[in-house]
Amino acid sequence: MTSLLCLLTGMLSANAGNITDSTGTKITTDNPKRIVTLSANVTETVFAIGLGDSIVGVDSSSLYPQMATNKSQVGYYRRINAEGLLGLAPDLIIATDAAGPPEVIEKIRKSGIPMAILSSEASLKGAQNRIEQISTLLDKKKEGHTLVWEMQDQLAAMRKPKEQPKVLFIYARSGGTQNVAGLDTSANAMIELAGGINAVQGYTGYKPMNAEAILAAQPDYVLFTSRGLESIGGVETAKKLPGISETPAAANDKIISIDDLLLLGFGPRTAEGVMQLSELLQD
Repeated sequence: MTSLLCLLTGMLSANAGNITDSTGTKITTDNPKRIVTLSANVTETVFAIGLGDSIVGVDSSSLYPQMATNKSQVGYYRRINAEGLLGLAPDLIIATDAAGPPEVIEKIRKSGIPMAILSSEASLKGAQNRIEQISTLLDKKKEGHTLVWEMQDQLAAMRKPKEQPKVLFIYARSGGTQNVAGLDTSANAMIELAGGINAVQGYTGYKPMNAEAILAAQPDYVLFTSRGLESIGGVETAKKLPGISETPAAANDKIISIDDLLLLGFGPRTAEGVMQLSELLQD
């Protein structure tokens, strides 16, 4: 009887995963069947390691892969609806530390459902660490390692611009304030990985677009997300934005865009986004 119990315990532990998340909490799972993911890069990772069918709910930023949009939505990851999420009866929730609001996260954790909160660090290292943690938690270490190795191989083989072009990233949404990315942003990280340099060096985070500052920066390229550029009317409209019309980027038709999640998501497709951006910076 004892040997049989040991055998069964070993079989169960073989399917169990555990990590210590960004809050210092130890999270242990045993082959979860109903997962809720609260970040686009988390959702992409769970699909990429082959467990997309186990996802029963996602946040509204989870637009890739297309199958993710067919899952039940629990709101934007910064404004999660606890009742809707708990109503899905998940046996595991995977989020990042950008999820909120705090009182909702606390309520979910008090429900007793395992909730892994990972770092939202927007960097290559941050993306790789999330992949490793998610794949460890879900007993898919081999698949996670493969994703990280492939990412490394792609970046190692990438051809970067011979000279560092100055790139200005504008986060645009129709009818809203256009914001320019400074240092310590996901856009800045991608620009540097692709072989460029942020045209704005004087501040961190995002600030409302200032015509004089843009003119002074003299960017070689102006970068948007695809949806952002579309929302303001496309390339020709972008060229006429205050300050941009007198830059080298506008004069040389260097207004460029990349898919939103590919550019800013820092998930399993990070290397693909870096490669696309690098190619655009060499045109």
